[in-house]
Amino acid sequence: MEAIKIIKLVNGDDIVCTIPTHLLDDKSPLVKVDKPLQVRYIPAVESHGLKDYVALIKWTSYSDDTIISIPKDKIMTITSAGEAMTNSYVNVSAGYDRANIETEHNQESYEREQVSDEMNEKLNEIFDELDGSTKH
Repeated sequence: MEAIKIIKLVNGDDIVCTIPTHLLDDKSPLVKVDKPLQVRYIPAVESHGLKDYVALIKWTSYSDDTIISIPKDKIMTITSAGEAMTNSYVNVSAGYDRANIETEHNQESYEREQVSDEMNEKLNEIFDELDGSTKH
């Protein structure tokens, strides 16, 4: 198995993938990656404040391609993934080929839930605090 890499793009995206050695070409302006998954940071409200969770989602969700080319000039860094990220990538990428694009993006498949007024007020307070702390 190829080593799992994390690619930081100039737009700020973090992509977890493998870089097949047989597709490496120093002369090419592109890096070819296999089964890229985008790292998404999901904030969650808990009793003691905000906590971030990491989610891995298919980066090219509207394509069936597993090998994706990225221009080298759009890459800031390439690092090796740690053990936890490697395990997550292996688990999520196992379903990469089986992903049903149509159902992933069907808005009707999402369950919607009304947020209570109390929870809405708490969220607004948290966001106001965060917004105030970034203006300094």
